[in-house]
Amino acid sequence: MTYYTNGTCSSRIDLTVDENHIIQDVRFTGGCNGNLQGVSRLVTGMKAEDAIEKLEGIRCGFKPTSCPDQLSKALMEAIAAV
Repeated sequence: MTYYTNGTCSSRIDLTVDENHIIQDVRFTGGCNGNLQGVSRLVTGMKAEDAIEKLEGIRCGFKPTSCPDQLSKALMEAIAAV
């Protein structure tokens, strides 16, 4: 699925979550490339619900959201669609 971010330097997250809610792949467009590669590798293979619990609510500086927070929102949509 593709999720268009809001309020972050990244503009889009492409992700795959399987029927057991395991994260198979995460790719960010834009943002801090090295950090987002790290986030993607860390959550790949993780249960979506566990990643959401860890990432939801993280803020970037004075912004009300962050790339990890936006990933949690994308994951919520992805598991709702499975």
